[in-house]
Amino acid sequence: MNLNKRIQLFSSLGDLLKNNSSEDFLNTIEKASQLNPWFTQNFIKKSFFALSILLDEQKLKTWVSKYEIEKIEKKDVLIIMAGNIPMVGFHDLLCVLICGHNAILKFSSKDSLLMKFIIDLLISLDSSLINRIKIVDDIVKCKFDAIIATGSDNSSNYFNYYFQDYKSIIRKNRRSIAILNGYETDEHLKLLSKDIFMYFGLGCRNVSKLYVPINFDIDRLFKAFYSFKDLINHTKYANNYDYNKTVYLMNSEKIIDNGFVLLKEDISIQSPVATLFYEYYKDKNDLYNYIEENRFLFQCIVDGEEVDYGQTQFPGLDDYSDKKDTIEFLSNI
Repeated sequence: MNLNKRIQLFSSLGDLLKNNSSEDFLNTIEKASQLNPWFTQNFIKKSFFALSILLDEQKLKTWVSKYEIEKIEKKDVLIIMAGNIPMVGFHDLLCVLICGHNAILKFSSKDSLLMKFIIDLLISLDSSLINRIKIVDDIVKCKFDAIIATGSDNSSNYFNYYFQDYKSIIRKNRRSIAILNGYETDEHLKLLSKDIFMYFGLGCRNVSKLYVPINFDIDRLFKAFYSFKDLINHTKYANNYDYNKTVYLMNSEKIIDNGFVLLKEDISIQSPVATLFYEYYKDKNDLYNYIEENRFLFQCIVDGEEVDYGQTQFPGLDDYSDKKDTIEFLSNI
């Protein structure tokens, strides 16, 4: 299968994902939400929609035109996928297959059903992929030439040790932040709420920390966040909300509570589920200097320029995790 055919394949997959109201889709969405309660049917549908936007034929052509993909020698690439949000490992699969490599896939137990569904859709579009995609449960017996692994800081240490003799991309935890200047419109803040609350804030692209100017009116945030008030009706989210609130109150820590999210002034960039940290800044230049010195900590910076409001969960094809160009890596293994 040449590059043009691979582009057509994923463009066709995008068309299928866009029209996700068939019985197979609906049954899969329901089963996935039962297996992993964090994967609500609404959020799964949003994930399908985001992927359908990503897999536009012209976008794919523009993306691959930056590389000499036709010159890549086919190899076997192991992908160890995360499962924090629906189909989060898809982009790595796309990169491996678009480069012409074979994919060996180790799914997260949290997201095996949806990823298997995507694989079946691809094979339904081109049966030759049966020989190019292998799903494994045990990586110990796998033979491969390179690895892409995504996990926590702890698992990344294990991966770095275990796969030290392989060419690899090993990803750690990263977090996303938003920098407000005080001149944001209500619409900007409403869009920002999507960056915070989509997928319950479980993704590395979800904003978990706000930097706000001195005298910023925090109450404006609660008004903007109101459209996500129903998250508190989700059992797991509500359990986190109740637990965090109890801990903060027992420790006499100051929080602002609107009934479905806790705002807490804190210097940490990683807030727990149902909590959003914020921090005041005096000098914006000093803040950006700090960010540049610690770029390795951040996935997205929402400020209306680097990443626009409401766009963190709609990354482009070249918005690579950890800022590591996956196609460039796959071109040199």
